[in-house]
This record gives sequence, C-alpha cells and structure tokens, in this order.
Amino acid sequence: MSKIVLITGASSGFGKIIAEKLSDDGFIVYGTSRNPNKYPSPKKYKLLKFDITSFKDSSKLVETILSENKKIDILINNAGVGFSGPIEEISIEDIKRVFDTNFFGQIDLIQKVLPVMRKNNYGLIINITSIAGFHGVPFVSTYCASKASMEFLGEALNMEIKRFGIRVVNIAPGDYNTEIKVNRQDTLLSKKSPYYEVYKSLINQWSLNMNNSRNPVEIANLISKIVKKKNPRIHYVLGPFLQKISITLKKILPEKIYERLLMNHYKL
Repeated sequence: MSKIVLITGASSGFGKIIAEKLSDDGFIVYGTSRNPNKYPSPKKYKLLKFDITSFKDSSKLVETILSENKKIDILINNAGVGFSGPIEEISIEDIKRVFDTNFFGQIDLIQKVLPVMRKNNYGLIINITSIAGFHGVPFVSTYCASKASMEFLGEALNMEIKRFGIRVVNIAPGDYNTEIKVNRQDTLLSKKSPYYEVYKSLINQWSLNMNNSRNPVEIANLISKIVKKKNPRIHYVLGPFLQKISITLKKILPEKIYERLLMNHYKL
C-alpha cells in the first residue's frame, strides 16, 4: 500500500519539487498552499488550501486526508517565509508573523498528525530548516531564530516519539535557487536609517547569490532517499561548501575570531 505524504508549502519552491519527486516515486502526495487557485493544478499530486498561521485549518486538513486514506505516513514541514531587517527597526508584529509561519504553525500541524502516526506505529516527520539556523546572520536574526527553533524542536521530538516507531529528520539547506528570493520579505528602511546603506548592499548581494545558487532538485533527491531509509540521520546539511563549513568553523574557532570572519564576509 502506497505511503501517504503531506507537504506544506507545495505550490512552489522546494515543496513543489519534493511533491513531484515523491509522486514519481509512487507515493500518494498531498500538498498545501494558502492560495491554490493562484497556481496551475498539479498533475501528479493534490494541492489543498491551508493557511499554516490560522491554527484552525490544521484539523480539517488532516481529517480530509484521513477520510480518503485513513493514514498519514510522512509529514514534510516545508512551508516558511524569509524575512530580513535590522533588529532595531523590525516590528514585533512581523516577528510574530515569521514565527507563526516558521515555527508555531509547524508545531500545530505536528500535534494534529502525531496521534495518527502513533496509532499506526509508524511515521516520519521531515523539517526543512536552514543553515541559517546554526548561527546568527546579521539582518536575518528573526529568520535564523525561527529556523534554529525548529532544529532543536526536531531533536527533542525525535527522542520523545521514537518508541512509537516515528522518526524526525531535520534538513538544513543553504542557498538554493527557488522562489524564496522573490518571496522573501525585506524590511523597508528610511534613507535616514543608520542601517540603510549596509542593509541595502546586503539585500542586493543576497539576491545575486540566490540567482547563482544550487539546484533545489538536490533537496528533493535527498528526501527521496531518506523516506526509504529505516533509520535516517537526525540532521542533514546541504548547500555551498563555504556555508556548510561555516557550521564546523563555529564549533572550533574562538567566538570572537568567528564573529570577525562573519563581519568581514558581510562587510560590516
């Protein structure tokens, strides 16, 4: 019997590519989107309307899938929002919105899916986090914090539910050429802001880097392998060499030297 997969944020980017890949692999895939009518109907998987920040739609979403299949085997928490801005000038409302999307909404859906997985004594939860969740990046503080929160949540959750036959995997991508470069929400600053020039320069550089970044098919191919493993690792990190090695450097270098390297890299 084919495994049932639920992927949040599957109308574009990583989510769409993962949904197509797993559908090709023979899985029955349900994707979600806040506005599925804005996109062409997928031929290989179902795209359901779901707002991860509503905290009301998750029960209905799970019930819809269960009514058709009686189980959910794999949950891929992919929905997310990119966000940047200097801490001094970003609003608390924006910070809450980022965490609702990247963290609290993910927990809400996990809570709705876990009873189903426990009943079947099987399940796999994959969290798409970020290399940015392993260290603080200037002007991306809120995004880093939300992704770091998911990393630690996944670690703890894996220990809590392993005895029920359920596994948790965190996948932390670096820069990949997806729609996040268009959908990222950058704080608008006044030209009088003390951060204006350096922040504007960084935004332009980030956009250029994303245009020349890696193919997101790599993430879909990795997930295709993970879902077939009996005992996958907890953490997977993918991306450009310098971004991956930065995690190791943070562990072995004195903190002030590592900070100086980052500040030099970002020309601060």
